[in-house]
Amino acid sequence: MKLEKLPILPLTLLAAPFALFAQTLQIDPSFYPIIEAISPDRLEADVQTLANFGTRHTMSETDSDTRGIGAARRWIKAEFEAISADHDNAYEVHEQRTLVTADPDSRIDRDTEIVNIYAIKRGSVYPNRYIIMSGDIDSRVSDVMNYTDDSPGANDNATGMAAAIELARVLADRDFPCSILLAGLSGEEQGLFGGKHLAEKAKSEGWEIIGVLNNDMIGNIEGIDGVIDNRSFRIFSEPYYSNTTEREFQLKRFYGGENDGESRQLARYVHATTQAYLPELKPMLIYRLDRFGRGGHHRPFNEAGFPGIRIMETHENYNRQHQDLRIENGITYGDTIDGVDFDYCAKLTAVNAIALAALASAPLAPANVQIGGIVQADTTLRWQAKDDPHIAGYKVYWRDTTSPIWQYARLVGKTDSHTLKGIVIDNYLFGVSAIGSDGHESVVTYPSSIIRD
Repeated sequence: MKLEKLPILPLTLLAAPFALFAQTLQIDPSFYPIIEAISPDRLEADVQTLANFGTRHTMSETDSDTRGIGAARRWIKAEFEAISADHDNAYEVHEQRTLVTADPDSRIDRDTEIVNIYAIKRGSVYPNRYIIMSGDIDSRVSDVMNYTDDSPGANDNATGMAAAIELARVLADRDFPCSILLAGLSGEEQGLFGGKHLAEKAKSEGWEIIGVLNNDMIGNIEGIDGVIDNRSFRIFSEPYYSNTTEREFQLKRFYGGENDGESRQLARYVHATTQAYLPELKPMLIYRLDRFGRGGHHRPFNEAGFPGIRIMETHENYNRQHQDLRIENGITYGDTIDGVDFDYCAKLTAVNAIALAALASAPLAPANVQIGGIVQADTTLRWQAKDDPHIAGYKVYWRDTTSPIWQYARLVGKTDSHTLKGIVIDNYLFGVSAIGSDGHESVVTYPSSIIRD
């Protein structure tokens, strides 16, 4: 996975009047060894271990050391702890247990303990700012309530879980200003319980979550339609939070921003980091919370008011998802390891690694961004500048109203406002990002109010 290394450009060399291209991030050559360290062989070994537990159904066996979700989560916790111990206690390893009582109208028909396992690499400057990457521990077969039959769940979602473990390995010896949390979430197939419980904990404890990267199925390259594709992947994001107020909806109607919520900006950021560091991949921005009528573990974080996205393969194979292991009419069904391409899985693991490293190295995005320029030839942006010595300046972005990604940018220095001369507010959408003293950049913040003075 070797790529050409490009030098970091001094901030002043990037301060052209404006640039016309997709959002570009300053290259950090120290990130390339992260990509090169990701091992398809280790990912395969971890997926095989997870599949070998037979079933990881949320309500499956918990006492056995070799079968069921109890054995799987103990192994995951032991892996995180061993990685931490091998790297000078690089991680704080936690177990979150929450009892869900039986409900005949739900997918939990007996009292069940939902257990999340996660490892935190504590930020050196902003320890309460978190970037979260998650996979799912649990698996299922055709009947979502069948917790006894074999359900290897190799792609769905041992791949996402193995990626979280692999990232713990390759990021262990690096320090970042912000905290990185690598999670194995449980209860996804039974109702997104693990994500809900961790989001509730984050909310109650006042975590400042910069973004959640939910990885669910990142290893299949052969779709049910026969297409084989190991170069593209999808990034799902919702346009705005489900708890958006009526007033906020009114503002979106009159001033735009229907496609510029925090989760969508996070999706654009992952798109930009992928293009910068992994140009052989084609990230696809999907303007939808998730697949049609389906769900994933980023959703509970969105519902709690945290930005979150889903990263996954482009071409799904439904013969391998949520299927009893069988051969029927000459077709093999079941989510077994032979359906996983580990070179591709390694590439999507690298997508997460670079996004995590960039976000954890960047300053906080600008707050309280305002915009003005009604019936004027110019557009003015104003924001709350942070009293942060790690911020070197800000960058103003704009794009055509029909463009999915940021197209134009201007570095404006360490200020709290900027006027774009000759740029008419009616014809574009706008945003502002913060640039760190080392060149790392935050996600873009879309204006939330109008300048009235």
